Formats: sequence, structure tokens, C-alpha cells
Amino acid sequence: MTDAAAMPWSADDRIALWGWGHEGRAAYAWIRVREPQRALQLFVTPAELESVAAEIEDPLLSVSAFESGTDFSPYAWVIKSPGISPNQPAVQAAIKNGTRFVGGTYLWARAAREQSNVLANTICVTGTKGKSTTSALTAHLLRCGGYRTLLAGNIGMPLLAVPDDATVQYRVIELSSYQTRDLADSGAHPAVAVVVNVFPEHLDWHGGEAQYVADKLTLLTQAAPHVAVINAADVRLTALELPDSRVVQYGNPQGWHLRGDLLFKGDRQVMDTKDLPLPGRHNRGNLCAALTAIEALGIAAEPLASHAASFMPLPNRLQTMGARDGVRYVNDSIATTPHATLAALSCYPDVPVAVIVGGHDRGLDWSGFALAIEQGQAHPVQIVTMGQKGPQIADEIQTACNAQGVKLDRAKDLAHAFAIAEQAVVQAGGGVVLMSPGAPSFDAYRDYVERGKHFAQLAGFDPDRISSIQGLGIA
Repeated sequence: MTDAAAMPWSADDRIALWGWGHEGRAAYAWIRVREPQRALQLFVTPAELESVAAEIEDPLLSVSAFESGTDFSPYAWVIKSPGISPNQPAVQAAIKNGTRFVGGTYLWARAAREQSNVLANTICVTGTKGKSTTSALTAHLLRCGGYRTLLAGNIGMPLLAVPDDATVQYRVIELSSYQTRDLADSGAHPAVAVVVNVFPEHLDWHGGEAQYVADKLTLLTQAAPHVAVINAADVRLTALELPDSRVVQYGNPQGWHLRGDLLFKGDRQVMDTKDLPLPGRHNRGNLCAALTAIEALGIAAEPLASHAASFMPLPNRLQTMGARDGVRYVNDSIATTPHATLAALSCYPDVPVAVIVGGHDRGLDWSGFALAIEQGQAHPVQIVTMGQKGPQIADEIQTACNAQGVKLDRAKDLAHAFAIAEQAVVQAGGGVVLMSPGAPSFDAYRDYVERGKHFAQLAGFDPDRISSIQGLGIA
């Protein structure tokens, strides 16, 4: 779509952008290509105002600071960055006056859909954990099959930054819970939608668990994909009624599933997954999701399964950065829920593990983590808490740690926590220093990537080398 007539707004509508990160810049560039003469308003944080205003050389783009009392009502449309929550008074007041708040996903989906409103040859992937690995793995397998494939979205390439390329045969789009409702509101219907799991996360952004789940599941319940691929082990997903979609499950005996380390399609054994570069059973379950999604496109997936052996694991997701003197350093900075931390611990059942947890407090309950420790389902030699959430986590798990003889320490920051964890593993004669925080990073870091880089520095590894995602874009 290249002309202004195809935009969702009219010529007289006032348009604002909110946020100047990767998504905000991509939205600005996308609009400016299509409407070079349209006046735009940009809202940034007060701290960013001076530098952003100095950076911009566009007389038709005004820059202002967003404050709690900012009035968005004069604008018909506000294109906001995904991380900005709509559950705040300034947004709700403007919505009541008719302002539309959308993100880049909305604009991209409207532009990419066909006349039938279908996103043809497109797999959209979401889930609380595992969506990035599933997306990247799906794109990798398709490319190994000789198909020119786009990998973009929440994984690290804004959809509005995707170049027009008529040679693309398939698209794999990762969507966060911030973006799934955007896609549903666009009126576009994915050819295939994959949801790998749903459990509480981002509760502060969504305003509570029920709203988070509802927003996440709009990819299935409102976007009405032609095929809905769901995890048979997730009761929230299997309980859904999706009359407008063909539902295919993975993780059950009829479809792609695991029996121990062996990968099966129905009753047919396909391969042993033990040596694949997919740490943890949950990651090998993501292979089942990827293969199911590929089949939903009408492609034979079984011949592609063995190519999982050449997949390059994603950074910050159970990423082994290296080992030194018997100590292995594993960066799982992406882990922002206690559930994800337990999944990480399950990958190392037979070696001493010191795990670093904590970060921004967004109200998640750690009682399930405490119960897993108490029942011996996870048994690290050392837990170190840090960050804003650290003291509360320590209080919640103290009794369980005492009962199981798990050493528990409280640290003031990541550097302090790393020193304690490393010493514990050295004293144990070797093992794993695991940073799997179970909490967001932004009490102390810009994002989980910056937190992962700091962990790499502390462990003596090149932070830039360990943080790049391969395969983004078109290949």
C-alpha cells in the first residue's frame, strides 16, 4: 500500500505518534513515505524531549513531552509504541472522546491483508513464553525447505520496517500481548495463528490477569484465523470455542508430540531431539508447534524436521554463553515470570545450579515457585534475589528454601548477585550460574537485552556478540 487513500484516517484527521523507539521511528517513516505533506505530532518522555527535538529535521513534525495530564482528545488517531499501556487516565479520557489508539501492527495488518481480509501465507505466533523461539524456528525450517520467508514483529523487527518484497512466499510474525489486540482490531485474519501457552504476565500493562488473557487470546477469538494451532497441554487454550477456525492441537498423541526425547507425528517416530540446540523440554515442544504450523500452511513438515539441528538458538533465552573452570554461564534474561524460571531450572536437573531472580515488581505471585522448591521439583544449590521485587521473592520462598536446604541470599543489584551465585557454584565444584530473573528488567535496565548484556560482561563474555538475533527480515 503506497497511497494516502488507503490509510485508515481521513485527510482532515489530526494524527499523533507516541513513543520514539524502534516502533515509533518505523511508524513515522511508514507514514511519511505515504503522506509526505501531513502534519504530525510526536509525544516523547520529558527526558527525551530535548534530544529528540534536536534530532528531527521535519518542519511538519512537532515534538512535545507526554505528561500525566496530556490531552489526546484533539487527535483522531494516536499511533503508540507497543509498550505504552492503554490503561491510563489520559488514554481512557481520549477514547471516550473518540480518539483511536493503535500500534504499528494495526497499520501493517490493514496494509498486508488481501481483499478477503486474509493475511495469506502468514503464520502469527504468540504465547506467554516460547513465542520467539517458535517464530524463529518456524522461519528457519521454512527457509531450509527452500521457501523465501519473512521473520518480523515483536522478535526484533518492527512490522512497519519490513520492506516491500514480492518474492516473499511466507511470513512468520511474532506478536506480543501488546500487539494481538491490534491485529484483531485491524480486521485481518491470519492464515495460521499459533498460541503456545498462556499464563499471567504483563499484568500492570493490561490491568489484571483476566484482561491479559483476553488480550492475548484475541489472536484466536477475534482475529479468526483460518487455522488455530494450540498447545494441547494448556487448558485455557483447549477450552476455547473457535467456530470460525479449524483447530489443530500439538502435544497430543494424534499430532506432533514428544515421548521422552523422541519426536513423533501421531504413531510415527520421526527423530531423537536430545541433541538439538533447543535447551529444555519446553523448547523442544516449540518444535512441535512449528511443525504443526508449517503443516497448517499445506506444506509437508516431516522432511523439514531434521533441519532443527542447524537452528541458531536465540540470545537471552537459556543461552549458554560459555564455560570457564567448570562453571557454565547461562543467560535467560527473557524470563520474566516465575513459571519461566522453573522451566529454566528443569533444564539442569543433575548439576549444581545457582539461580539469580528478581527485577521490576509487577505483582506476580511467587507462591507456585515456592511450592516447587518445597516439593523438590526444583532444587538449586543457591537462589539469589535482586532488584525491586527481590525482597518480596525472598520472603515468599524463605520457608521452602529452609525446608529443602537451598541457600538463599539477597543482593542489592545484579553485580552483587552474580558474585554470590558464582562463588556458590565454585564451592559446589562446578555447575551452572543461571540468570533467569522471573521478573521484568526495567527497574534497573532499559530492557531484558541490556540486562543480558550486563550479565555477559560480569561473566567475562562479549555482550554484543551474545545479543544479536540471526534471521530477522527476509531470507
